Amino acid sequence: MGGAIEKRRLRRGSDLEDGKGLENDRTQIVTVARAPDVGVDDRFHCLEMVSGVEVGRRHLIGVAGLTIGRVPPADLIISDSEISRSHCRLTLVGDEILVADLGSTNGTLVDGSRISGATPLPVGGILQIGRQTFKHEWLTGTQLRKSDDLDRDLATANAYVQALLPPPLREGPIRADWLYHPCALLGGDAFGYGALSAGLFAGYLIDVSGHGAGAALHSVAVMNVLRQRALPNADMAKPADVLAALNAMFQMDSHADMYFTIWYGVYDAAARRLEFASAGHHPAFLLSSDRSTATPLQTRNLLIGAMPDVPFVSDTVYVPEGASLYVFSDGVFEIVAKDGRQWGLDDFLPLILQPASDGVSEPERLFRVVRGAAKDGALEDDFTLVVLSFD
Repeated sequence: MGGAIEKRRLRRGSDLEDGKGLENDRTQIVTVARAPDVGVDDRFHCLEMVSGVEVGRRHLIGVAGLTIGRVPPADLIISDSEISRSHCRLTLVGDEILVADLGSTNGTLVDGSRISGATPLPVGGILQIGRQTFKHEWLTGTQLRKSDDLDRDLATANAYVQALLPPPLREGPIRADWLYHPCALLGGDAFGYGALSAGLFAGYLIDVSGHGAGAALHSVAVMNVLRQRALPNADMAKPADVLAALNAMFQMDSHADMYFTIWYGVYDAAARRLEFASAGHHPAFLLSSDRSTATPLQTRNLLIGAMPDVPFVSDTVYVPEGASLYVFSDGVFEIVAKDGRQWGLDDFLPLILQPASDGVSEPERLFRVVRGAAKDGALEDDFTLVVLSFD
């Protein structure tokens, strides 16, 4: 942990590495500076992000203290528009951490109260700046090392999950764009799309119950089966067959009580027909080219894994020229708004119908709007949204 370490978290498919600099609020860059050598029995003060864009990430507070801001030379840099360029400073005085606001626009809160001078941050206390929330921890060197090992393992697992996701499709008769933002280091959402055969194109999105490593492992298992088309006795071009085969393979009583919802569709380009089936999942929406209407696409099937030998049904819809298909997880709309009200699907649907934004992908546009509407800018569930556009 010695020396200065820079860490980046990137979401492939949302154009984060676009050279727009640190002011871009889609990117977070964390720098842990002047970290001391860690002894087994020594104790160290840390900030753990409990709400924000890097939930679970820990930041060491050394003898030199820690400055938080939106741009260098801050030690901890967070690209959040509600955080000032130089926002606050944490100082180690004896065994106590003091927090001082540096004249920020939106202020610094300790345990829910806005501070006006150097204020103690007790162990277990909560520090809030902008839309990011941290907890003060006092850990031994052994605990820090174990935490670092776990972070590395989770980062490796996260990189593996993201490597399985398909690249965006920028050209061709079917284009695809997406944004995948797990609420923790690992999430339970997964999706995929691609050609089945000449003229047939399939796409799906799954949402596994729970969060963390268990949910992520389950979603990877399901995703690999679908990617490799390894479902026995199932025609991948028939959504109802696919759901029935998945249900037979992933019963929750043999998979640690985990279940998942899914939306699966197959597009026939020649007939401009989309056959689809959903299991326990909210509708996908087919938008007209002028964005005036959004047709819900959903079939009433039981979620996957709950009960064996249940029937599954599919439906079809005609896809007009210029239409777009929006498929997403419930974390996209199940948020707590700034006024404390719990959002539902009816709150999110009008956002889909709003005009597209120049220079911003549609998934990124909606992510910004939803995160801006959420209390403290925090999303409590994975945000996964896929948009398919049809010529």
